[in-house]
Amino acid sequence: MYSVKELQEIIIAEIENRSGKLKKLEPSNLYSPVNYSLEIGGKRLRPVLLLLSYNLFSDDVKAALPAAVAIEVFHNFTLLHDDIMDKAEVRRNQPTVHKKFDENSAILSGDAMAFLAYKNLLECKSEGLINVIKLFSDTAIEVCEGQQFDMDFETRLDVSETEYLEMIRLKTAVLLACSLKVGALLANADNKITNQLYEFGINLGLAFQLQDDLLDSFGDQNTFGKKIGGDILFNKKTFLLIKALENCLPAEKTELLSWINRKDFVAEKKIKAVLDIYNRLNIKELTQMKIEYYFQKSTAILQNISVGKNKTEALAELSNQVLKRNH
Repeated sequence: MYSVKELQEIIIAEIENRSGKLKKLEPSNLYSPVNYSLEIGGKRLRPVLLLLSYNLFSDDVKAALPAAVAIEVFHNFTLLHDDIMDKAEVRRNQPTVHKKFDENSAILSGDAMAFLAYKNLLECKSEGLINVIKLFSDTAIEVCEGQQFDMDFETRLDVSETEYLEMIRLKTAVLLACSLKVGALLANADNKITNQLYEFGINLGLAFQLQDDLLDSFGDQNTFGKKIGGDILFNKKTFLLIKALENCLPAEKTELLSWINRKDFVAEKKIKAVLDIYNRLNIKELTQMKIEYYFQKSTAILQNISVGKNKTEALAELSNQVLKRNH
């Protein structure tokens, strides 16, 4: 069995190799933003999950590398477009693609990445490839559905916790779950285990996104990799804001709504004011409890997968890294 670190090194080397080939392609203005987005790093969480899943059933992880690259390319494609929609300026402590280049380049290069992902996927030699492509396509649509819900929520103040959790399931969790299930499908694992791995990924993904929301408000920019308080500035309907609106007293609600509805404000003052309200309402602790809830659900599922305890240790290790991360 490979360790998480070994698989990270393998996927990083493979991405670097493929990026080198893309640099030779024309038109260079199409591929330069693609390379930039892939080369500025990232956790490589999704491709590593895919390889860990595949490694449960086969030691030849190189056979699953094209699919792992496909997942990472697709994920980065979604980030290119998300950053435009969110008007984000920093990603992984670097300028976002639309800031480094321009919006049109980010849109077009993102489109190319979506198709490059499929091109990479088709390199896989497996009896389960048709099922993999179907799952990948269904997941891609679900990610778009999640993004649309996120956009729809921008104009609403009555978003419920249930609606929010469904949105992040689609926008974030399904791609983690897809990564795990694709690895198992490529290795021709049985349906019960592939479905268990998918559900493990869903719960891990929910914990992951809740942690992301928490870090956006309470993290450190130097380690988080993007500006702190972005969700607050753009009134994103995160778990934190939903719980604050749900739990605050009338006076606090009036104060919070005044910041949400205000058009002209100093960014630092708004972030500080909203964080003060969050602190008074123990929103950080409530969010941490919800993260722990989904983490424990994912752990219970992983423990029930019949592949041998030693084989799932690396997945458990990576899950712990997700929960304890500060970036």
